[in-house]
Amino acid sequence: MVWPWLSCLLLPALMVSVAANVAPIFLPNMSVVNLPEDLPVGAEVFWLVAQDQDNDPLTYGISGSYAYFFSVTPNTGEVKLANLLDYETLYWFAINISASDGHNNPELKEMQVIVEDRNDNAPIFQNTVFSTSIRETLPVGSLLLSVLATDKDTGAGGAVVYSIEKVIPSTDSSEYLFRILPNGSIILNGSLSYNNKSAFYQLELKACDSGGRYNNSSITQCSSPVFVSISVIDQPDLDPQFVREFYSASVAEDAPQGTSVLKVEAMDGDRGINDPVIYSISNSTRPGWFDIGPDGVIRVNGSLDREQLLEEDEEVQAQVTATEMDPNIYGQEAKVSIWVTLRVTDVNDHKPEFYNCSLPTCTFTPQEAQVNFTGYVDEHASTRIPIDDLTMVVYDPDKGSNGTFLLSLRGTNVEAFSVSPERAAGSVDVQVLVRAPSLVDYETHTVMLVQVVATDSVSRSSSVALVTIHLRDINDHRPTFPHNLYNLSVFEHSAVGSVVTNSIRAYDPDTGEGGHITYSLLPGNGADIFEVDPASGTVTVRNSELLDREKQAMYYLTLLATDGGNLSSSTVLQIAVLDINDDKPVVSGSYNIFVPEEEGNVSVTIQAHDDDQPGTNHSLLHFSLLSSPYSHNFSVDPDRGILRNLGLLDREAINATLGGRIVLTVRVSDCGEPALWTDVNVTITVEDINDNLPIFNQSSYSFSVREREPGLLVGVVEAWDADQTEANNRISFSLSGGGANNFLLQGLVLGSGRAEGYLRLPSDVSLDYETQDSFNLTVSAENPDPEGRDATAKVLMNVEDVNDVPPTLDSTSLQGIHVAENGSQHGIVAEVVAQDRDTMSQVEVQLVNVICTKAGVDVGSLCHGWFSVLANGSVFINQSEVINYETCDLVTLVVRAYDLTTDPRFQAYSDNGSLPITIEDVNDNAPYFLPENKTFVIIPELVIPNQQVASVQARDNDSGNNGAILFSILQVDFIAKDGAMISFQGFFRVSTSSEASVFIGNIELVTSLDSTLQGTYQVTVKAQDRPSKDPAQEAKITLNLFTVDQSYRVRLQFSMSKEEVGANTEEIKAALVQATRTTVYIVNIQDIESRARARGLSYLDAYFVFSNGSALTLDRLSVMIRNDEDSRTKLQQLGLVVLGSQERQESELPGTLRNTVIGLGVALLLVIVIMTTVLVCTQKSYHRKLRAMKASKEARKTAAGVMPPVSAIPGTNVYNTERANPVLNLPTKDLGFESQSSSSDLDHISLNSLDDNSVDLENSRQKIKARWGMSWCLGLLTWGSSLKGWVSGQSSRDLLLPWVCPHLALGSPTALKWGPILAPLVINCDPGWVNSSLWFSVFSSINGDQNTKYAGLLWG
Repeated sequence: MVWPWLSCLLLPALMVSVAANVAPIFLPNMSVVNLPEDLPVGAEVFWLVAQDQDNDPLTYGISGSYAYFFSVTPNTGEVKLANLLDYETLYWFAINISASDGHNNPELKEMQVIVEDRNDNAPIFQNTVFSTSIRETLPVGSLLLSVLATDKDTGAGGAVVYSIEKVIPSTDSSEYLFRILPNGSIILNGSLSYNNKSAFYQLELKACDSGGRYNNSSITQCSSPVFVSISVIDQPDLDPQFVREFYSASVAEDAPQGTSVLKVEAMDGDRGINDPVIYSISNSTRPGWFDIGPDGVIRVNGSLDREQLLEEDEEVQAQVTATEMDPNIYGQEAKVSIWVTLRVTDVNDHKPEFYNCSLPTCTFTPQEAQVNFTGYVDEHASTRIPIDDLTMVVYDPDKGSNGTFLLSLRGTNVEAFSVSPERAAGSVDVQVLVRAPSLVDYETHTVMLVQVVATDSVSRSSSVALVTIHLRDINDHRPTFPHNLYNLSVFEHSAVGSVVTNSIRAYDPDTGEGGHITYSLLPGNGADIFEVDPASGTVTVRNSELLDREKQAMYYLTLLATDGGNLSSSTVLQIAVLDINDDKPVVSGSYNIFVPEEEGNVSVTIQAHDDDQPGTNHSLLHFSLLSSPYSHNFSVDPDRGILRNLGLLDREAINATLGGRIVLTVRVSDCGEPALWTDVNVTITVEDINDNLPIFNQSSYSFSVREREPGLLVGVVEAWDADQTEANNRISFSLSGGGANNFLLQGLVLGSGRAEGYLRLPSDVSLDYETQDSFNLTVSAENPDPEGRDATAKVLMNVEDVNDVPPTLDSTSLQGIHVAENGSQHGIVAEVVAQDRDTMSQVEVQLVNVICTKAGVDVGSLCHGWFSVLANGSVFINQSEVINYETCDLVTLVVRAYDLTTDPRFQAYSDNGSLPITIEDVNDNAPYFLPENKTFVIIPELVIPNQQVASVQARDNDSGNNGAILFSILQVDFIAKDGAMISFQGFFRVSTSSEASVFIGNIELVTSLDSTLQGTYQVTVKAQDRPSKDPAQEAKITLNLFTVDQSYRVRLQFSMSKEEVGANTEEIKAALVQATRTTVYIVNIQDIESRARARGLSYLDAYFVFSNGSALTLDRLSVMIRNDEDSRTKLQQLGLVVLGSQERQESELPGTLRNTVIGLGVALLLVIVIMTTVLVCTQKSYHRKLRAMKASKEARKTAAGVMPPVSAIPGTNVYNTERANPVLNLPTKDLGFESQSSSSDLDHISLNSLDDNSVDLENSRQKIKARWGMSWCLGLLTWGSSLKGWVSGQSSRDLLLPWVCPHLALGSPTALKWGPILAPLVINCDPGWVNSSLWFSVFSSINGDQNTKYAGLLWG
C-alpha cells in the first residue's frame, strides 16, 4: 500500500525536473549553406550554432551519407572540410546536423549543402587529331571542318572560346588565312594558292573558357593545343609559264632555211598537274621569216635581210604562245605568250655612198644620193673652221667592220683643207675644215675645189664627191693712234664741259663702214669725272665736285677707237690735277685735360693739318687763343700750337657750378687768299684733393633690440665731410667689435658731404638672448683718404629676452621596446621624456602618427589604437588582445613635444621622434596545406626504395620556430578496387625541406611494393609547427597514390637490337606520348631469344599512364597508334613491328605450359563429346531423308484427281505422307538403301520440278560435313583457347595463331572458306605466312565489302 502513495508523491517532482531542462534548438539559419567547390581540405566552412535555455554545454555532430565531407569540433561546433567538394560530381546534398546537451535527446535537423561551381576545369577537345583536304579554289568563307571542346564548368567558366594560336607555315599571308567561329567551325578567311603560298597548313588550336573564380582569384582555363592538318589540292587554274622571263638570239642574214635559232620552254603553272604544252608563233614583226616546232625550237623559214630591219633595231619580234593541251577549270584554253627577240646579224654587201642631207633626218633614198656639193667660208678663217652650207652625209648600211669606211681629200686645193671625221661606221655627217688659214685668201682665190673620197675598210670599194668652196671677204684692219701716251693737265674743280684736249685722232686705212671710227673711254678710275665726244675725240670735264686734287692728283684714262667692223685700238691719257686753296685746316682729336690743383701744369700741343698742296701758303698754319673768363691764365705758341698755364691752378677759385672745368678756344688758320680757319675747344679740369676728415654728430650711441626679430632697425648714426667733391667727401660706414657680424650698417647720402648710417638686423639674422644679452660695437666713418684715416664712435647694443626656444625629446627615451602579441602584456610600457630651456615653459608630449609595418611593408592602419601616449609621455597598451604579430610586426609611434607658452611667432613643437615597438610572435597559427592540382601515380614495378613518389606543401603564418613545420606520416591505408581497406605501416616516410616561406614534404618509398595489388594508397600526412614554448599546432591531409599493376604492362617489338632501341628511346617515347597523350614509363628493353615465329629482334616493356592515375591497355594503345598517322609512321621508322608479344616471358613459361596441357585435355574431351553428337545428328538426318523418299513414292501411287486432306509438299507436285519433311527437295539419286531405289522418270521429274533447288547430294554431304567439322573445330579451338587463356592469362588469339597462319600461307580451302572468322587473327600473322593479294581477293569474293574491310585491316 505504501508504493502507490509514494508514486503519487514523486510523480509531480519528476515532472517538475523534466520540465526544467529543455532540449537545445538550432538557429533558423541553420538550414542551407552555400560552399564553393575550391575550398581546401581543413578550411573552416561554417559553425553549428544552437541555443539552449539551460545553458548546458552542447555537443555537435554531423551524420548522413555525405557526412564524410566535413569534420566537426564537438564542443565548439566549428565545421571544417574533410574531403574536397566537386560541383561537377555532386552539386547538392543533404546532411543531418545534431546538437546534444547531455540531458535530452539530440536535436536533429537536415541541412542542405549547395556546392557553388568554380572554374576548376579546362576545356577538352573531343578529338585530338584533325585533318582535311581542300581545293585551292575554295571560296573565301567556306567551311573547312568543325571542332568541339567541352568544359564541365557552368556559366562563364564553361563557355568555350576557340582560337587559332599558330599557323604553320608562319608567314604574313597565312597568319589570318583561317578563322575559327565561336561554334568551333573553321572557315577559310583568305584565298589559297597551291603554287604561290603553300600546299599544306597545320593549325594549332586552343580552347579556353571565358574565365571564372577559382581559389579566390579570377582565372581562365585553357586546353592543351590540338593540331589540324589541311592539305591543299592543286587545281588547273593557272596559265603555263615560260621558264625564262626573256628570250633572245642572233642569226646571220644569209642563214639558210631550217637553221635552228632559239629554243623556248614553258611549264604548266599548276605544279601539281603539269599538263603538256603546245607552241606556236601567234604574231611577228616579219611574218614568215621564222616558225616554231613542237619542241619549242625556232627555225629560219625564209630569206633574211638585215638592212630591212634598220628602223627596227635589226631585230625581229616574234610572239610565242604556249597552250596547255587540256582546258582549265573554267573550260578555257590555258595559255601564255612571250615576245622573243631575234637579232639578224650583218653581212658585208654594200659600199659607202654620199647623200645631201643632215642626220638624223636622212632617209638615204636614191633622190638624196649626190656627188657634187657647194659650201662657203670666210677668208683667213681659223684652223678647223667648217665650210658653211655644206650638208654631206656618208652612209654604209652594213654593220660593224662591214659598215666601217675611211674618208680622205684630194684635188688641187687639198693642202688648204681637211676632212672630219677620217674614219666612221654606218652613217656620219662629213665636214670639210680649214686646215691652212693663210692659203684661204680672198685676194688670191675666190673659189676653191676639193674631192672627198669614202673607202670601205674591208672591201676597199669607194665613192667620190666634188666640193666647190666659195670665199667671203672680211674686215681685216683696225684703227691706230699716233702715240701710246698723252700727258694732259686741268685745275681741280674746273667747270663741267671744260676742255682737257681736242687734238687726239686715230687712223683706219679701211674704207666704208670698216673705216668709220667711234671714240670712247674705257671704264676705270676717272671715267665718271671725264668724258669724250664719240665723233671728234674731244676730252672734257664731266663732274666738277669729284675733280679734287686732295683726293687724287693724277688720273690715267684709256681712250678707245673702234671702226665699223668692231675692230679697235687704244691709247693712254695721263691727266694731272692742279691745286687751289679750297680746304680749311683740320684739327686732329679732342682735348680734355685733367690736372690736380696747386701741383699740376698744363702743356698740350694742338694737332692740325691742311690738305692743300704742301709747301704753299694754302697749307701754312697759324695758332691763336680766343678771349674767355679764364684765358688770361693760359698762352698758346702761334707756330707750334703748344698751350700752357701761366701760374698755379686753384680748384676753389673756380666757380663751384663749373665742377672745376675751364673751357678755352684755340683758332687754327692757313695763309692762303682768302685765309680759311678752324676753332677747337680745350677743356681743362682742375682736380680736387682730399684734405678733410668726416665728423660724427655724437661720440657714442646706445640702442635696444628684441631677440628673435630679424630685419629690425636698431638705430641711426650721422657724419659729415667738408670736402666739396663727391670723391673726397663721400662717407662710408663700417662696424666692428664682438658680434658685429650679426648687424647690418647701411649708409645713406643726405647731401654733399653729409651721410647717415642705419644700423639694423639682417632679414635672415635674429639675436638670441640665451646666447648673448648685449654687444659693444665701434662704428667708423671713412672716405678715400690716402693716409687711411677715419672717424669712430662707440655703440652699446642691449638684447631684450623673448620665449623662443622649442622643446626637445630625450633620445634615450625613444629606444625601441618589445611587446608580445595576443594580450600577453598590459599597462605602461615606455616613458617619453621632453625638455625646454625657456623659463615659464609648459611642455606636453603628443602622438603625431602611428606607422604599421609587416616585414618592412606598410600595412595601413591595422595597428592604430593598439597603443596610446599621455601628455606626460607615458606609453601604455590600449588594446592588448588585438595585437597580432601576423598582421603587423613593428609599430612605430611618431611623437613630439609641445610648449604651450611659446611666443606665437616661433616654433612651439619639437622635431618628431620615433618610438619603435617590436611585436613579438606567439604561436597562435596552425600550419595549413597549400592546394596542389597534382595526381600521384605509383608503378610498383618501377619504383624502388628511397624514391620520391609524392609531395605536399604547407605554410605557417607564424615566424621563427613558431612557423617552422615538420611533416610526419600518421597513417597509410590501401583501398583495393573491390573497396577493401588494408592498413600498412612503414611503407612510406616523409622528409622536410623549405623554400622561402613554403615547407615541402617529400614522400619517399621505404620498401618495395606488391606489384599485384590493384587500388589506391591513402597516405595521411601531418604538418606540425615547432614552437619554443607555446603548444604546438598541426594540420592533416590525405593523399591518394594511384597504383598501376602489371596487367597494364605493354610489350612492343622492334626490328632492331636492344642497343639500337635504347639509343632511340627518347624518340620512341616522344612518338608514343604524341599518340597517347600519356606519361610513358619504360620498364625493360631486351633482345628476343627465340625467333622462330617472331618478327622483331627486341622488345620494349612499358606502362602508359594518364594524369588521373588510369593506364592504357594493349587494345586501347593499338587504337590510338592506328589513329595517329604521324606517330605510327614515326614508330615504324624507328623499327616498331608488333604491338603485344608473340612469345611469353621466360618467367611465365612453366605456368603457360601447365595451363596449355590443362586446356588441351579439356579440349580433347570436348572434341570427343562433339564428334559423338555430330554422328548421332547425321544419322538422324539420313533417317529423315529416307522417310521423305518413302513418302514421295507413296504419294505417286495416289490416283489422279484425288486430293488428300493433307497439305502438299512445297516445291513439288506430290503430297507428303506421315512424317514426311515438307521442305526438302531431294535428288532422285538413290540414297544407298534398298527400299529407296527407283528409276521412274516420273519420280525424277517430280523431284526436280524446281531446278534452282537441285543439288548434288554427294557433294552436299561432303560440304555439310566439312562445314560442320570446320565450324565445330573452330568453335572448339576458340572455346578451348579461351578457356586456356582464362586459366593462363593468354588471349585466344595468341593460341589460334600457330594454327591459322600456316593454313593461310598454304592456301588451305578450309581456311579460305572461313576468312571472315579468321580475319581478326590474320592481323598478327607474320607477313611471310600470308599472301596479301591472294587474301584480299578471297575476302572480297566471300562477302563483298564486309570482308574487304577485313582484308584492309590486315595490310593497312
